[in-house]
Amino acid sequence: MEAIIIEDEKPAARRLSRLLNDLDVEALVMLHSVEESIRWFQDNKHPDLIFLDIQLADGLSFEIFEHVEVQSAIIFTTAYDEYALQAFKLNSIDYLLKPIDDEELEQAVKKFRALKPKSQKLTLDFEDIKKLLMDPLEREYKKRFTTKVGQHLKIINADEVECFYSENKGTYAATSDGRNYLLETTLENLETELEPRTFFRVSRKFYINIKYIQDIVSYTNSRLKIKLKRYNGQEIIVSRERVKDFKLWLE
Repeated sequence: MEAIIIEDEKPAARRLSRLLNDLDVEALVMLHSVEESIRWFQDNKHPDLIFLDIQLADGLSFEIFEHVEVQSAIIFTTAYDEYALQAFKLNSIDYLLKPIDDEELEQAVKKFRALKPKSQKLTLDFEDIKKLLMDPLEREYKKRFTTKVGQHLKIINADEVECFYSENKGTYAATSDGRNYLLETTLENLETELEPRTFFRVSRKFYINIKYIQDIVSYTNSRLKIKLKRYNGQEIIVSRERVKDFKLWLE
């Protein structure tokens, strides 16, 4: 099976290529911009599958479709979990949340092989998703959570949560009074429920609240380490693939 990778972060593209090679998927080429991708599609046979980052150096990758009718299946790779995933789910678009997990990648490739279409015409209105990404729709985000404490229900206000984290297959809210509460949800479910200007998913294990960041320090492998005001459990490390978006979020 032949694929191409469209990703502006070259280390991420090389890593994805290596992971695909282990799955017997040949990455024909790695493209890094909208302009470069348009030229390639105009001059080359389209592959079976495209791994497509949403935000490229020179714009949103949806702009490619304004110039080229792509005849390939597409799996999006995205760090836009706070804006786009709900739209993707509703439109049955395959996506992988960055940083890409090798097991999730394997499942996506297996799914494609099982359902492999002869060609794919993109009928989705990408303008709607572009609007969602560039100017997020005003919506009501979750303001409180409930959890059972003994025989009582505890109400937790979202703005009092320093971070949400996963541990031992459970999802917890760490509050500003230094307590930790087990919630009946997952970090994935929180993706469309949390206010994206307040909460950011720094890794697969943590969502943090910008209000409670006390310190940010450099960490190994171009990562960042976060210290919150009260939470003192697992180390909170911004994964290397999310550092760039994290810095933009801080602004």
